Amino acid sequence: MKNTKLIVGLTGGIGSGKSEACRLFAARGIVIVDADNIARDVVLPGSTALHDISLHFGEEILTTSGELDRRKLRDIIFSNPHEKKWLENLLHPIINLEIRNQLANAESPYVILASPLLLETRQFELTNRILVIDASEQLQIERASTRDRNDTAQIKAIMNTQLSRQERCAKADDIIQNHGNLDELDEQIEKLHQRYLEMSPR
Repeated sequence: MKNTKLIVGLTGGIGSGKSEACRLFAARGIVIVDADNIARDVVLPGSTALHDISLHFGEEILTTSGELDRRKLRDIIFSNPHEKKWLENLLHPIINLEIRNQLANAESPYVILASPLLLETRQFELTNRILVIDASEQLQIERASTRDRNDTAQIKAIMNTQLSRQERCAKADDIIQNHGNLDELDEQIEKLHQRYLEMSPR
Protein backbone atom coordinates (compact mmCIF):
# COMPACT_ATOMS: atom_id res chain seq x y z
CA MET A 1 0.00 0.00 0.00
CA LYS A 2 2.76 2.44 0.93
CA ASN A 3 4.47 2.03 -2.45
CA THR A 4 1.43 2.91 -4.56
CA LYS A 5 0.13 6.03 -2.83
CA LEU A 6 1.11 8.60 -0.24
CA ILE A 7 -0.87 8.09 2.97
CA VAL A 8 -0.89 10.99 5.43
CA GLY A 9 -2.04 10.26 8.98
CA LEU A 10 -3.88 13.27 10.39
CA THR A 11 -4.38 13.54 14.12
CA GLY A 12 -4.72 15.98 17.00
CA GLY A 13 -6.25 16.27 20.44
CA ILE A 14 -9.95 16.79 21.10
CA GLY A 15 -11.05 20.25 19.91
CA SER A 16 -7.86 20.83 17.90
CA GLY A 17 -9.73 21.26 14.60
CA LYS A 18 -9.17 17.89 12.91
CA SER A 19 -12.64 17.85 11.32
CA GLU A 20 -12.21 21.32 9.82
CA ALA A 21 -8.78 20.40 8.46
CA CYS A 22 -10.26 17.25 6.89
CA ARG A 23 -13.05 19.29 5.32
CA LEU A 24 -10.49 21.61 3.71
CA PHE A 25 -8.44 18.70 2.34
CA ALA A 26 -11.64 17.06 1.03
CA ALA A 27 -12.58 20.33 -0.70
CA ARG A 28 -9.34 19.90 -2.67
CA GLY A 29 -10.47 16.48 -3.91
CA ILE A 30 -8.55 14.39 -1.37
CA VAL A 31 -10.13 11.20 -0.02
CA ILE A 32 -10.45 11.17 3.77
CA VAL A 33 -10.53 7.80 5.50
CA ASP A 34 -12.09 8.69 8.86
CA ALA A 35 -11.34 6.23 11.66
CA ASP A 36 -14.07 7.75 13.86
CA ASN A 37 -16.72 7.16 11.19
CA ILE A 38 -15.50 3.60 10.71
CA ALA A 39 -15.58 3.04 14.48
CA ARG A 40 -19.24 4.15 14.46
CA ASP A 41 -20.13 1.98 11.46
CA VAL A 42 -18.72 -1.26 12.90
CA VAL A 43 -21.10 -1.08 15.90
CA LEU A 44 -24.30 -0.29 13.98
CA PRO A 45 -27.39 -2.38 14.86
CA GLY A 46 -27.05 -5.86 13.40
CA SER A 47 -23.25 -5.88 13.56
CA THR A 48 -21.32 -8.72 15.22
CA ALA A 49 -19.38 -6.18 17.29
CA LEU A 50 -22.54 -4.64 18.77
CA HIS A 51 -23.85 -8.13 19.59
CA ASP A 52 -20.59 -8.92 21.44
CA ILE A 53 -20.66 -5.59 23.30
CA SER A 54 -24.25 -6.10 24.48
CA LEU A 55 -23.41 -9.64 25.64
CA HIS A 56 -20.42 -8.34 27.61
CA PHE A 57 -21.93 -5.18 29.14
CA GLY A 58 -25.59 -6.23 29.19
CA GLU A 59 -28.64 -5.02 27.27
CA GLU A 60 -28.62 -1.72 29.20
CA ILE A 61 -25.69 -0.62 27.02
CA LEU A 62 -28.24 -0.27 24.17
CA THR A 63 -30.73 2.53 23.59
CA THR A 64 -34.45 1.79 23.27
CA SER A 65 -33.98 1.72 19.48
CA GLY A 66 -31.26 -0.93 19.75
CA GLU A 67 -28.29 1.33 19.07
CA LEU A 68 -25.14 1.58 21.16
CA ASP A 69 -25.51 4.05 24.03
CA ARG A 70 -22.17 5.78 23.45
CA ARG A 71 -22.36 8.05 26.46
CA LYS A 72 -23.02 5.12 28.79
CA LEU A 73 -20.19 3.11 27.23
CA ARG A 74 -17.82 6.09 27.44
CA ASP A 75 -18.61 6.51 31.14
CA ILE A 76 -17.81 2.83 31.77
CA ILE A 77 -14.52 2.66 29.88
CA PHE A 78 -13.15 5.98 31.13
CA SER A 79 -13.57 4.79 34.72
CA ASN A 80 -12.46 1.18 34.14
CA PRO A 81 -9.14 0.47 32.34
CA HIS A 82 -9.89 -3.28 32.23
CA GLU A 83 -13.16 -2.72 30.34
CA LYS A 84 -11.45 -0.19 28.06
CA LYS A 85 -8.86 -2.82 27.17
CA TRP A 86 -11.56 -5.43 26.49
CA LEU A 87 -13.36 -3.04 24.13
CA GLU A 88 -10.14 -2.11 22.31
CA ASN A 89 -9.24 -5.77 21.82
CA LEU A 90 -12.64 -6.35 20.24
CA LEU A 91 -12.90 -3.27 18.04
CA HIS A 92 -9.38 -2.34 16.95
CA PRO A 93 -8.82 -5.35 14.63
CA ILE A 94 -12.24 -4.81 12.97
CA ILE A 95 -11.64 -1.07 12.55
CA ASN A 96 -8.10 -1.68 11.27
CA LEU A 97 -9.30 -4.06 8.57
CA GLU A 98 -11.89 -1.57 7.29
CA ILE A 99 -9.31 1.26 7.36
CA ARG A 100 -6.98 -0.86 5.22
CA ASN A 101 -9.78 -1.59 2.75
CA GLN A 102 -10.71 2.07 2.39
CA LEU A 103 -7.09 3.19 2.03
CA ALA A 104 -6.48 0.58 -0.68
CA ASN A 105 -9.56 1.72 -2.63
CA ALA A 106 -9.04 5.50 -2.25
CA GLU A 107 -8.81 7.31 -5.59
CA SER A 108 -7.01 10.63 -5.09
CA PRO A 109 -3.39 11.79 -5.58
CA TYR A 110 -2.77 11.08 -1.89
CA VAL A 111 -5.09 9.96 0.89
CA ILE A 112 -5.60 11.10 4.48
CA LEU A 113 -6.19 8.72 7.36
CA ALA A 114 -7.86 10.89 10.02
CA SER A 115 -7.78 9.39 13.50
CA PRO A 116 -7.76 10.92 16.99
CA LEU A 117 -5.91 7.80 18.20
CA LEU A 118 -3.49 7.51 15.29
CA LEU A 119 -0.45 7.60 17.58
CA GLU A 120 -2.03 5.87 20.59
CA THR A 121 -2.85 2.79 18.48
CA ARG A 122 -0.77 1.19 15.72
CA GLN A 123 -2.70 3.00 12.98
CA PHE A 124 0.30 5.26 12.30
CA GLU A 125 2.03 2.19 10.82
CA LEU A 126 -0.35 2.43 7.85
CA THR A 127 0.91 5.92 6.97
CA ASN A 128 3.94 7.51 5.30
CA ARG A 129 3.70 10.86 7.07
CA ILE A 130 2.10 12.15 10.24
CA LEU A 131 0.31 15.51 10.27
CA VAL A 132 -0.64 16.92 13.66
CA ILE A 133 -3.29 19.62 14.04
CA ASP A 134 -2.17 21.50 17.14
CA ALA A 135 -4.01 23.94 19.40
CA SER A 136 -3.50 25.18 22.93
CA GLU A 137 -5.20 23.20 25.68
CA GLN A 138 -7.37 26.20 26.53
CA LEU A 139 -8.56 26.42 22.92
CA GLN A 140 -9.18 22.66 22.84
CA ILE A 141 -11.40 22.90 25.92
CA GLU A 142 -13.30 25.92 24.57
CA ARG A 143 -13.95 24.32 21.18
CA ALA A 144 -14.89 20.90 22.55
CA SER A 145 -17.27 22.32 25.16
CA THR A 146 -19.00 24.48 22.52
CA ARG A 147 -19.26 21.58 20.07
CA ASP A 148 -20.15 18.66 22.34
CA ARG A 149 -21.69 20.50 25.30
CA ASN A 150 -19.41 18.47 27.58
CA ASP A 151 -18.21 20.06 30.78
CA THR A 152 -14.55 20.89 31.33
CA ALA A 153 -13.96 17.87 33.60
CA GLN A 154 -15.21 15.46 30.90
CA ILE A 155 -13.06 17.10 28.23
CA LYS A 156 -9.98 16.97 30.46
CA ALA A 157 -10.68 13.27 31.17
CA ILE A 158 -10.70 12.62 27.40
CA MET A 159 -7.53 14.68 26.96
CA ASN A 160 -5.84 12.57 29.64
CA THR A 161 -6.44 9.41 27.57
CA GLN A 162 -4.66 11.01 24.60
CA LEU A 163 -0.99 11.84 24.15
CA SER A 164 0.09 15.24 25.41
CA ARG A 165 0.58 18.05 22.88
CA GLN A 166 4.35 17.77 23.32
CA GLU A 167 4.40 14.00 22.71
CA ARG A 168 2.12 14.30 19.70
CA CYS A 169 4.10 17.10 18.07
CA ALA A 170 7.37 15.25 18.70
CA LYS A 171 6.10 12.40 16.50
CA ALA A 172 4.87 14.65 13.69
CA ASP A 173 6.40 15.12 10.24
CA ASP A 174 4.16 18.15 9.68
CA ILE A 175 2.35 20.41 12.17
CA ILE A 176 -0.51 22.84 11.55
CA GLN A 177 -0.88 25.48 14.26
CA ASN A 178 -4.63 25.93 14.47
CA HIS A 179 -4.77 28.90 16.83
CA GLY A 180 -6.24 31.42 14.41
CA ASN A 181 -9.19 31.78 12.02
CA LEU A 182 -10.34 29.58 9.14
CA ASP A 183 -8.44 31.61 6.53
CA GLU A 184 -5.17 30.98 8.37
CA LEU A 185 -5.98 27.26 8.61
CA ASP A 186 -6.84 27.13 4.90
CA GLU A 187 -3.55 28.82 4.00
CA GLN A 188 -1.56 26.19 5.91
CA ILE A 189 -3.60 23.37 4.35
CA GLU A 190 -2.94 24.70 0.86
CA LYS A 191 0.83 24.72 1.42
CA LEU A 192 0.77 21.14 2.67
CA HIS A 193 -1.58 20.08 -0.12
CA GLN A 194 0.91 21.30 -2.72
CA ARG A 195 3.78 19.58 -0.90
CA TYR A 196 1.87 16.29 -0.71
CA LEU A 197 0.99 16.47 -4.40
CA GLU A 198 4.71 16.83 -5.16
CA MET A 199 5.57 13.90 -2.88
CA SER A 200 2.85 11.63 -4.25
CA PRO A 201 4.10 8.79 -6.49
CA ARG A 202 1.03 9.24 -8.69
